[in-house]
Amino acid sequence: MAVRPNVVFFDVLETLINLAPLADRLEEVGQPGIILEPWFLRFQRDAMALTLAGDSAPFDAVAREALRTETRLTLSEREIEYVVDGFSTLPTFDDAVPALKKIADAGVAVGCLTVNSPERTRRFLEGAGLIRFVDHIVTAQDAGVWKPHPDIYRCAAQVTETPIERLALVAVHAWDCHGAKRAGAVAGWCARLEYEPGDVFLPADVMGETLVEVADKLMSLN
Repeated sequence: MAVRPNVVFFDVLETLINLAPLADRLEEVGQPGIILEPWFLRFQRDAMALTLAGDSAPFDAVAREALRTETRLTLSEREIEYVVDGFSTLPTFDDAVPALKKIADAGVAVGCLTVNSPERTRRFLEGAGLIRFVDHIVTAQDAGVWKPHPDIYRCAAQVTETPIERLALVAVHAWDCHGAKRAGAVAGWCARLEYEPGDVFLPADVMGETLVEVADKLMSLN
């Protein structure tokens, strides 16, 4: 049975960050904005495939390669770099600040667990005004694997010197929550993106329509 965590890590991409403005950057370089979703899915798939193969998956390199492929080699390297640079300028969802603040005000450490690079993640957190709530940033670069490999959640526990069962992950992806559960952590799933958790994944310990609701439920655990 899940217990109140000592540290709560938030996924970043699509959980705290709204990716939608990247469509504008795509249009600025002559691509239809609707390729944002297939590009991001290709990017995630390729990075997970590299992890499964036992190789590293550097964020920028894999993002650029996926975009190069998705646009059928029609973009220049400068245009690709312009689009990928947009990851560090994206806005947060409205429930991000109040959710992180709620955890921090409860005296519980807050972290970000992401596949983005440490530098890009910190720039985003500073620009979005979230850095004041965040005690820890752990990335796939630190762990050497992408989510949802169990080692990335274990890495977060080691970095924070927290028993894995006292660490929680909050995400809008059921597969990410599944990975956290398989590693022995607590999981909080927000329904904003997927609406209902898939039956193929382990159920999260708490669920909510917003990040604030998920944070409330995590802080209410005994």
